[in-house]
Amino acid sequence: MEDQEIVELFLARSEQAITQLQGKYGSCLMQIARNILANRLDAEECVNDAYLAAWNTIPPQKPDPLLTYVCHIVRNLSIKRYHANNARKRNSHYDVALDEIAECIQSNATVEGEYAVNELSGEINRFLSTLSRENRIMFVRRYWFSDSIADIAAMFNTSSKNISLRLLRVRKSLKKYLEKEGIWV
Repeated sequence: MEDQEIVELFLARSEQAITQLQGKYGSCLMQIARNILANRLDAEECVNDAYLAAWNTIPPQKPDPLLTYVCHIVRNLSIKRYHANNARKRNSHYDVALDEIAECIQSNATVEGEYAVNELSGEINRFLSTLSRENRIMFVRRYWFSDSIADIAAMFNTSSKNISLRLLRVRKSLKKYLEKEGIWV
């Protein structure tokens, strides 16, 4: 079933919408949640909460593309759960990924910060468009989907060391790009 048809089911308030969404994207959503949480039960709960959130927000939203919309929901729910689970400890692969990217991007929790985050998001998207397809996929898989270095290496049929080095170079390029654009980190 096409995404638009699934959205139409949501708009019609048909319970088949959840079933179709789960059938089409359930494994992808579980992978995102498991990559962040490293706990199957927590991941399942976040994915189920994402289905409920999609049900509650469609309508009025009419997401296009649907996959990006539900991935964003499950990622945010998983990160929230991750922080709740790990309030006092830092030891997972997700922390490592956050530490890697932290030198390029800083956190802003004010209204001005929200504006800056939107601006930063646009600059990062422009930067990503300058990368080769492989480097762009590696970056997104690592820092959006929270895939491990080993998983990305397997995806590209190369060594973990090669992926780590390429990601390091991309992060350095990102930092230079942001500084050139007047965004200091």
